[in-house]
Amino acid sequence: DSEVQRMTSLAEENEQLRQVLFALQTESRDQKDGDEAVQHKLPLYVQNMDRLGDTELDLVSSQRVVSAATAPSRNFFSTLLPQAKRAPMKAPPPTSGSPNQAALGRKELPANQVTNSRHRRIQEHEKERKELFSRPSPQVRLTWSAEDGGLQVEQPFIKLSQEEYGEHHSSIMHCRVDSSGRRVASLDVDGVIKVWSFNPMMQTKATIMSKSPLLSLEWATKPDRLLLLGSGVGTVRLYDTEAKKNLYEMNIDETHPRILSLACSPSGSSFVCSAAALSRSGSVDSVPRLPIPVSGQLLLWDTKTVKQQLQFSLEPEPVAINCTAFNHNGNLLVTGAADGVIRLFDMQRYESAMSWRAHDGEVYSVEFSYDENTVFSVGEDRKFIQWNIHRCGVKQSEQVLPQDATGPFVLSGYSGYKQVQVPRGRLFAFDSEGQHVLTCSSSGGLIYRLTNGEPALDRVLSLGGHKAPVVTVDWCSAVDCGTCLTASMDGKIKLSTLLAQKS
Repeated sequence: DSEVQRMTSLAEENEQLRQVLFALQTESRDQKDGDEAVQHKLPLYVQNMDRLGDTELDLVSSQRVVSAATAPSRNFFSTLLPQAKRAPMKAPPPTSGSPNQAALGRKELPANQVTNSRHRRIQEHEKERKELFSRPSPQVRLTWSAEDGGLQVEQPFIKLSQEEYGEHHSSIMHCRVDSSGRRVASLDVDGVIKVWSFNPMMQTKATIMSKSPLLSLEWATKPDRLLLLGSGVGTVRLYDTEAKKNLYEMNIDETHPRILSLACSPSGSSFVCSAAALSRSGSVDSVPRLPIPVSGQLLLWDTKTVKQQLQFSLEPEPVAINCTAFNHNGNLLVTGAADGVIRLFDMQRYESAMSWRAHDGEVYSVEFSYDENTVFSVGEDRKFIQWNIHRCGVKQSEQVLPQDATGPFVLSGYSGYKQVQVPRGRLFAFDSEGQHVLTCSSSGGLIYRLTNGEPALDRVLSLGGHKAPVVTVDWCSAVDCGTCLTASMDGKIKLSTLLAQKS
């Protein structure tokens, strides 16, 4: 009889676990479908909600449907236990002296002891759960281990593989994935551009040689096969990567020949171009940069008519814009300039909405956050800062990065050889949910978790693989696997495939 009772109990426990697993899988699919359908980004307070706490409601509801006659559980973990192992309720007074009831009565004492021991463990697990969720990380994943009888904290990413693209023979300046995640465009300091794919295999699709020096690169959004190339002689080329030919070459401004940054609007109808005057040394790019910012322009061009639409006003004076980025619908444009000022433009009215001094020195890289209520910036002062765009100039978090994450980047060799490169490409990139950020380092990419507290960044994974300083990064996310691109001064590009541990 005891063996039959044990087998029955195991069968009930397996059935309960199957139902819980089915409920979690269904919720995960529904959540994924909902995220894909919604185009507007969620606000920060929704993004950081307790995901396991939301799941708790669904699990309790499903348990009530399965066992409507049982009493409600005391906590979340009791829903994962079979009915036979939950806290006993007061039994009604016996109405008859059947042998079955007598047998159950004889076994009541050891069963209570086991149940009390289990409840003590459950209370300890509940306390551990509250401590874990009191931390600001929304990415921590908790798993129930039946063997260990407790909670386990898993790393947010697993590095599945790392491949190398080695077709460049000089230092990389830019490395960007297109909007579809199918192609990569990389530019080196010799003016050689490689367009290549990595899925299902790494393969070069096109090679572009430029006689004039190239300073900027950007993928068009519609169609995504077009590539914008900014030069050091005042021109922007529109290149078709499938037809492998130049479609058009635009002359921007002879007095401002350095095209420092390009950003294509999400609609694909226009692009923003940052043009700067030559440095006082007369070179296209001097190292180190002069403390006095040079003059610059910020222009809007129509991609269909291939004509300039307007020139933005840069206050208090025209200055070189180093980096530009649109939000998800193209209504806002954020820029970082050589004077250390971040400017936010309203693209409906084509005017500056606000501006503030963000860094001591130049602004190297800017990006909108996942919920687009804040912007992140990295500057010459090595600070990684999060800014609230609803309160001009208000910092939400700040952290000083290592020297090898912000540049200038230095590659030393034999006999005193030294190569110095100022930042040109993207210095940081976010994952698909905006909870982790990829940065540069001397030996590979570093992934941090955004904490929204002090410190602002929590290091979670080092990608490694490089023998020279990494100068630019990009992060392409598709389903559960993400691809991190890290490009270095020796011309090597590492492609790291990550598996995200979804909750």
